[in-house]
Amino acid sequence: MNQLSRKLTLADATFIGLGSMLGAGVFVSFGPATNAAGTYLGLSIALAGFLAWCNATSSARLAARYPESGGTYVYGTKQLGPLWGFLAGWSFIIGKVASCVAIALTFGHYIYPANPKVLALAAVIVLTATNYFGVSKSTKITKWLVTFIVVVLVVATIAVWTANSNVGGATSVPPSGAVTGSAVRGILQGAAFMFFAFAGYARIATLGEEVKSPESTIPKAILRALTFTLVLYAAIATALVHKLGIPGLAQSTAALADATSNMPPIHTLVRFGAVAGALSSLLTIILGISRTTFAMARDGNLPQRLASVHPKYRVPHVAEICVGSVVCLLLVFTDLHFAIGFSSFAVLVYYAIANAAAFTLEPFTRTRILPICGFIGCVAVTISLPFTTTRIGISLLIAGIALWTLQRRSRSNA
Repeated sequence: MNQLSRKLTLADATFIGLGSMLGAGVFVSFGPATNAAGTYLGLSIALAGFLAWCNATSSARLAARYPESGGTYVYGTKQLGPLWGFLAGWSFIIGKVASCVAIALTFGHYIYPANPKVLALAAVIVLTATNYFGVSKSTKITKWLVTFIVVVLVVATIAVWTANSNVGGATSVPPSGAVTGSAVRGILQGAAFMFFAFAGYARIATLGEEVKSPESTIPKAILRALTFTLVLYAAIATALVHKLGIPGLAQSTAALADATSNMPPIHTLVRFGAVAGALSSLLTIILGISRTTFAMARDGNLPQRLASVHPKYRVPHVAEICVGSVVCLLLVFTDLHFAIGFSSFAVLVYYAIANAAAFTLEPFTRTRILPICGFIGCVAVTISLPFTTTRIGISLLIAGIALWTLQRRSRSNA
């Protein structure tokens, strides 16, 4: 029987969302975002937060209507048609697999920079095994990791705020005058980097078949997790600009670590927090990918074997093993920069389809405005990405469409 067990409460689902957002991204995104946006960093953060809010609202409305595993794969299929649903699921899988590679490598670099891939592989294997033995165990681990990360971020932010600033206050003030075309592109690129730190709230929706009372629980969990994250990120960004200034923050690849470099106890705590964040993100992302893979296989869009449910643990164990294996394979042959760029494109496509699906929901009243804003925002930020990233992403989307077409023909000929 291909049905999953409903065990997750509102608190469980909220922690899964927080575990997805308060991960490695918060420890690495502020520097690249500032490098792109410069003194308009505040606008990039605001845009990323607003785009995340639009996407979260669309995802919450869709999840309430369709409380099933698969997230936007299900929503796109139901509201827009099979091809759009497949593209959403395909984008989610390939994008989040790339995210797993990036996050695992981040973990490896923090622990063992001399050979980060060894520990990255070990982390993927251990966390895949954890998911294999049941979603409840994964949720318990996520709760502990999220609690620790929140403590680290709050302590570090307060410490940075109370420390003496390394720069004058003028560097944190946006310049006056009109915003030029290049500045607009920089703001959009900065928003793309910050969106990488926000993206994760939809992970809750992919667990639709494992949440109690999903019609009410999923929307509440998504909005609670995102609201908390928005407030925390705003506080962190303000503290980092206060301490490092815009030029210093733009040159940083580990902003919180750099901002606390002269505070040894806090600095050590931040490094452990980054490791915990990477593990938390990796755990929940593998969880989400396997559920989307399971839903697509159950519908015949991927091999049926991937829809198998473990008779004891009631999890999609074959899908989880396959996802973990693919991530391990990519870890051997790719690097961090490729993984991040590819993930950004695919995730934005995924959320664009989610907003388009939410737009078609009844009633067609004021609730249309957020899906419209979310869709336009996803497209605008995608266009701002480097050409190489966009080209690779489009090529893989075309490959996905070809796969979908071949499978439909094989099923119709069967």
